[in-house]
Amino acid sequence: MNDGARVAFLDVDGTYADHGSVPEVHAEAVRAARSAGHRVLLCTGRPESMLPPSLLAAGFDGVVAAAGAFVRLDGEVVSDLRFPEDLADRVRHVLDAHDVAYLLETPDAVYGPVGLDARLGVRGDAAPHEILDVLRMPGDLAGVRYAKISYFDSRVPIAALREELGPEVGILPSSYANTGDNAGEIHLAGVHKAVGMAAVVEHLGITPAQVVGIGDGYNDVEMLAYAGTAVAVEGAPPAVLAEADLVVPGPAGGGVAEAFARLGMVPARG
Repeated sequence: MNDGARVAFLDVDGTYADHGSVPEVHAEAVRAARSAGHRVLLCTGRPESMLPPSLLAAGFDGVVAAAGAFVRLDGEVVSDLRFPEDLADRVRHVLDAHDVAYLLETPDAVYGPVGLDARLGVRGDAAPHEILDVLRMPGDLAGVRYAKISYFDSRVPIAALREELGPEVGILPSSYANTGDNAGEIHLAGVHKAVGMAAVVEHLGITPAQVVGIGDGYNDVEMLAYAGTAVAVEGAPPAVLAEADLVVPGPAGGGVAEAFARLGMVPARG
């Protein structure tokens, strides 16, 4: 990379795409930035298995997935962090005891209890096909080594689940949809998007000063704090906006393209 090149990390849901749909102006901006010598990666809470071709079509240098637990750069797996077996079993048993619907997320597929597809099918706040296409329900989930859990239909508030599960894990509100206290994402304590970004930075031999982070959700706070230039989406939670150097519109307003233009990564939009 030349001295003026940047590495941009783009959150997916609510930042690069809206309900899985990518504005063409965003795809064009990604292609233009890469043609200008910059690197662009998706940086998402989703596992790699839930990144369909439509999200990847613009062409990327890699992905930071599962909220920092998995990193692929230039086709090479740089990091792949999973829950230890004993902790994985304990978390799953707690969710089962409360009849919580959940997805065990891995780079290759997502796994859930038998009948999860029916519970997903009645949801109106997400894009179920993106899950159903890669969902596996083998019956016995004990052998699944997962990186993160997304859950929904919980009668237990996030704070109560957090207390029951203990300090080895963290819980955030869902980044897929605004479902309040009934849904969330469970991750290993200390693993967040900035951990995956740091793995990319180290692999490339650059510094965080060359990093641009763009996001809109709670799981983007660490990403923006780590980035040399932090870009938040309008309407993001206060904790996200507090980290921002720039604020841009959401996908409908072409915010990623605006950010790239304002940072000189692509020509200014006419």
